[in-house]
Amino acid sequence: MHMQIIKSLMRIFFPPRCPICDGVLFHSLFVAGEMACRACRDKPEYITGPACMKCGKPLADERQEYCFDCARGKAEYDQGKALWVYRAKVKDSIYRFKYQNRREYAAYYGAELVRIYGDWIRMRKVQAIVPIPISKARYRRRGYNQAELVAKEVGKRMGLPVYGNLLLRIRDTGAQKELSVGERKNNLKKAFKMKENKVQLDHILLIDDIYTTGSTMNEAARELRRAGVGHVYCLSVSIGKGH
Repeated sequence: MHMQIIKSLMRIFFPPRCPICDGVLFHSLFVAGEMACRACRDKPEYITGPACMKCGKPLADERQEYCFDCARGKAEYDQGKALWVYRAKVKDSIYRFKYQNRREYAAYYGAELVRIYGDWIRMRKVQAIVPIPISKARYRRRGYNQAELVAKEVGKRMGLPVYGNLLLRIRDTGAQKELSVGERKNNLKKAFKMKENKVQLDHILLIDDIYTTGSTMNEAARELRRAGVGHVYCLSVSIGKGH
């Protein structure tokens, strides 16, 4: 009872913010489970139409099976999915989440990922979740790994363990968005390393906040495969459009 009172007071003095518009969610003080403004819930562009069968990028042409990136290169993971298209409100939301300490956004991201892809995760027989790691230097500056926060929310709702330290980032590769596709691939080579040489897991779900060309997910999946993981799946909060 005492802890419940403390939590209630914390919500009054430090009310959560909407992950879409960043407005204070005053109504969440009275309505349990409210994590976003009702007016904002439909603003993100969900992946609902034709999508790449490999990475999950939305496609303009429903006759296409794969996006440009997946059609010309072999992915190390089995299949990927994403929640929203990375633009407009979503782009701003992810920026605040990563760089302005809006850690509370992870709860909504995780809840929506499970709502949309919970059955997909179960059907893939996922045994554990592994967030894409960030470098130690970046962790010290930021104070948290945004992908791990989302992974923990998904894991909590799915009843799955989250191994935040299984995969290590041994090189600080810098901002991928500033590089070309070829440069991204070279930049990420041998950027990840397993903490243990072998794992007794055969179905792992990788989670990240943004999927662009897939270079990060691919390199992380490659390292998991090298360690003996049989099946690797990918899940992202946002993803770029395919063509």
